[in-house]
Amino acid sequence: MSLVLTTDSVPDESRPDYWRAAMSRAMVPMNVTPRAAPFTGRIVTNSLGYLRVCSVEAGAQRTSRTGTHIARSPEPYIAIGVQTRGTAALVQDNRHATAGERDLLVWDTSQPYSLTYPEPFAALIAHLPRHAVGLPDEQLKHVTGTVIDGSGGVGSALITLITSVITSAGTYPAGLGNKLAGSVVDLFTMLASEQVPPGTTDTETTNGHLLQRIRTHIDDHLGDPDLSPGTIARAHHISVRYLHRLFETEGISVGRLIKRRRLEEVARELARAGASGPTVSSVAHQWGFVNPAHFSREFRRQHGASPAVWRARLATHSPGTGRTLVSSAPDR
Repeated sequence: MSLVLTTDSVPDESRPDYWRAAMSRAMVPMNVTPRAAPFTGRIVTNSLGYLRVCSVEAGAQRTSRTGTHIARSPEPYIAIGVQTRGTAALVQDNRHATAGERDLLVWDTSQPYSLTYPEPFAALIAHLPRHAVGLPDEQLKHVTGTVIDGSGGVGSALITLITSVITSAGTYPAGLGNKLAGSVVDLFTMLASEQVPPGTTDTETTNGHLLQRIRTHIDDHLGDPDLSPGTIARAHHISVRYLHRLFETEGISVGRLIKRRRLEEVARELARAGASGPTVSSVAHQWGFVNPAHFSREFRRQHGASPAVWRARLATHSPGTGRTLVSSAPDR
């Protein structure tokens, strides 16, 4: 259901405070300074799946978000603004960008910024959760704080989609809303990737560094039973979709890598402890397995024997032989 916030019935002297609260409620906490009197403004805010969207019509104003605001609402969003009337000037990360009608502005709500509208304006704004945007920080920084010409290509397609879905937001079933949100994110990801200047970013190297950080994160959290593609993606500010895309060239999925590494660590623990060590179930639990039957089945599949048989075999080996006792069966 749409939420409409308007100054129409608010006394003139109370409108600045009302409008500041309305803008902060519809988007993220911010300062708002009207530049005309009497000031008028209207916001229609809605949800589109997991996106926060709104349409704004108002008089001249300056908005800004500071470190204090960010501390109060730290959840990061990537904001996309479509200027439908008037102009807007964005300042973020020492970048200055001015948008006219049918231009796109992009900013990061987790970093300070200011937006100045020098005359009455209208805009459509979508807030994309940072974890849903399938780009690492190294690539995303090339598009935030910038204006993108919407006269053609992916920019034009994104403007058309945003205009359509925001003006109709609140009328879609939940499932369709999430699909449309995914379409907005996908188009934005394509657009942002196009903005990386040739030769300034080696995407392959960037992705390689990100993969290494993810593998290290997995190893550091193997004992956490909640470790999953979702928690990994959130920890690295990328989408689950992008996480799976990163692993497409690795020959193993994220879920299988987690399982394989846990089974390897269980096997190593059994090898170190020997027959007098802790129980197999306690070792399995230590490395994130919460279902004993599932653990036994997966251990047998990877190592070719049940955990008990594996441990018994290790007990027959003489210490100090230098033999490698932990091996992995091929991933299936």
